[in-house]
Amino acid sequence: MTDSHTSGRCGWCGTTDPLYIAYHDTEWGVPERDPRALWEKLVLDGFQAGLAWITILRKREGIRDAFDGFDPEIVARYDEADIQRLLGDARIIRSRAKINAAIRGAQIWLEMRENGEDFSEWLWSFVDGEPIHTPFADYRQAPTQTEQSLAMAKALKKRGFNFCGPVIVYAFMQAVGMVNDHQTTCFRHAQVRAMAGHG
Repeated sequence: MTDSHTSGRCGWCGTTDPLYIAYHDTEWGVPERDPRALWEKLVLDGFQAGLAWITILRKREGIRDAFDGFDPEIVARYDEADIQRLLGDARIIRSRAKINAAIRGAQIWLEMRENGEDFSEWLWSFVDGEPIHTPFADYRQAPTQTEQSLAMAKALKKRGFNFCGPVIVYAFMQAVGMVNDHQTTCFRHAQVRAMAGHG
């Protein structure tokens, strides 16, 4: 970590946890267009409900391993034995409701693909296909939900997704670069803005 970046980083990630800092500096806000990766992130944000994001970050590799790399084709076929296996796996968030939501989400993801719908294009349509760049100098100025996250949450719920309320969805939109909420004083704001033009 270089000192020159310490003062110019979003305040929410702190200055001490290398995992959190790396996530902020390399992932958060970067436009993600891969349909499978978007689904994985949506599941992880659902797992976060009621918990701190750093908890999920610390468990992310274990969760990925437990869920077969978040391959929708595999997860969609999980049965009760798989659910029991997951409920006994200390590496993940052991919530039957969240596990069920992940399995159902994989099934919906596959149904959409079979119907010729691109999960990525569909989600990005809520921001007209391009990232929204916000002008906040302090991360605390950013909203917890927006008109777009309300619309996306409603559409996800209508399709059968769970753990995707407007606040969770807005956090998801920030993370996958649909919204660039890096504070304007953060060195990543301009970097992420520059990436936005490239799919």
